[in-house]
Amino acid sequence: MKKVTLEMPLVSQCSANNCAYNIGSCCHARAITIGDSTHPGCDTFFAGASHTKQGALTAGIGACKMGNCKFNDDLECVAENIQVGMKGSKANCITFAAR
Repeated sequence: MKKVTLEMPLVSQCSANNCAYNIGSCCHARAITIGDSTHPGCDTFFAGASHTKQGALTAGIGACKMGNCKFNDDLECVAENIQVGMKGSKANCITFAAR
């Protein structure tokens, strides 16, 4: 299997504890996507009773669709790292900051 190695900001903390990628408030997806151009939601979030077994991975931000975020540069997140948390029933990028 071929693998791609990229430098990208990390998800430093995730309080969406019911997400299948969350183990101990840390996201273990390979990469997440943020936003739908209106809301800075975590598109990778999905609720699940069983959690990933990939506890060694720490998620990066693969894409950001929030063009109005000051950390968005050509659909890429340029923040040092981000935090994801729950807003109601939705997982959101807490680091989002409007331009």
